[in-house]
Amino acid sequence: MSARMAPPLTVWCIFAAALVPSVVAGATGEREADLPAVVLEAVNVDTIWSAVPVRFCLLTHGDTQYVAYYDSERRMAVVQRNLSEPAFRDKTVLPSTQGWDSHNSITMAVDRAGHVHVAGNMHVDPLVYFRSTKPGDIRTLVKVASMVGSQEQRCTYPRFLKDPNGRLVFSYRDGSSGSGNSIFNVYDEKTATWSRLLDTPLTDGQGKMNAYATDPIPGPDGLYHMSWVWRDTFDSATNHDLSYARSKDLRHWQSASGQAIRLPITPDQKALVVDPIPPGGGILNGMGQIGFDRKGRPILSYHKYDKAGHSQVYVARFESGAWKVQQITAWDFRWDFGGGGSLPSTEHAVSVAAVELWGDDQLAVRCGAKGVGSSIILLDEQTLRPCGKAAAVSQFPRELTKVTSTFPEMRVNWFTDIGEPADPATRYVLRWETLPANRDKPRKGPLPENGPLVIYKLGQRSP
Repeated sequence: MSARMAPPLTVWCIFAAALVPSVVAGATGEREADLPAVVLEAVNVDTIWSAVPVRFCLLTHGDTQYVAYYDSERRMAVVQRNLSEPAFRDKTVLPSTQGWDSHNSITMAVDRAGHVHVAGNMHVDPLVYFRSTKPGDIRTLVKVASMVGSQEQRCTYPRFLKDPNGRLVFSYRDGSSGSGNSIFNVYDEKTATWSRLLDTPLTDGQGKMNAYATDPIPGPDGLYHMSWVWRDTFDSATNHDLSYARSKDLRHWQSASGQAIRLPITPDQKALVVDPIPPGGGILNGMGQIGFDRKGRPILSYHKYDKAGHSQVYVARFESGAWKVQQITAWDFRWDFGGGGSLPSTEHAVSVAAVELWGDDQLAVRCGAKGVGSSIILLDEQTLRPCGKAAAVSQFPRELTKVTSTFPEMRVNWFTDIGEPADPATRYVLRWETLPANRDKPRKGPLPENGPLVIYKLGQRSP
């Protein structure tokens, strides 16, 4: 099964970069050490507009490296280089311009024939999608007006991934927050055409709500795993009912117990609920991060309010026919979030990463909150109960975690390469600095100077 093509929470960070360091695991997922990284190479990409945080994309495919981003003139752009080259070349500017919306991320993929696909700059907008006419050549990127021709006028959250046969799959939300469906398309390289992977949306809020789902990720059991929360309105406080499903092929889905699911997935399918968190219960979309224990069982990590109304981190694992939910923090504060738009980095904003293997018989969850700091909570693998803590060491070199801009409130943004590295001991990351999210609204007054977008090749420091 191909590695996932879309990054999880731990590799795209705005405020969370200082709270939950990016996790780098070996081929088995087992951590040998938690050591800081060292810079092996630094390559300047371009200068970017620093007023808004938006997710860019870094993809290394074979010997070629691609970056998709918005430049200093707010234009969508793509560059490429051979890994042996010290600089990027062939900058291609695409006919799409960035606004103030932090939702308008860019995603990218390379299909089995080597053609480059780019999509982005959509938040309840018509499809924005480009494809190269020649393999591996971004100079031939052209805009493609539509993929299938229907349900493409209100697109958000574009993602590329691969199915078990290596076919390129494109997913997005059709609709808006509180009223939307999850659409999956599949690409045929021979005909250069897209079609629906499913003859129905994967999730359907039935006009009453929409599902905020994680990207389906391949697990050690050979299945894809996905979690989601339902949201009733644009208000982020109305997220509820953490849920889960799995699939062998992205077409046929089943519950954690193995029961087949009728599609589309709808809010009335209560057998899929992991934790029946009510609206206003303290879970944010993007939670339900998926990790795995040594038996290959999925474990979801997330935050919600406890009985006292405090924000806490929880983990959940399906055992003996039911989901076992375990609280793993004992905080005494409340992240009282709500409203629409991209949330700013407010006091007590919580960040939670996926469960990872630790030592010989433990699990670990990296989590933290603004004003509290970050830590690694160790869990007994058998019971999921907390059994200690470890210091959270940033997997980014210390000198790169510090903001270099002198403009107030600037933040460091990271994005880790979504390609499959030739050398598992190294990795590539994108780094740039911007102001924090501002609920997708224009800022008044002076703005920061445009700043550098840089790729760093990182290795691990020896103990």
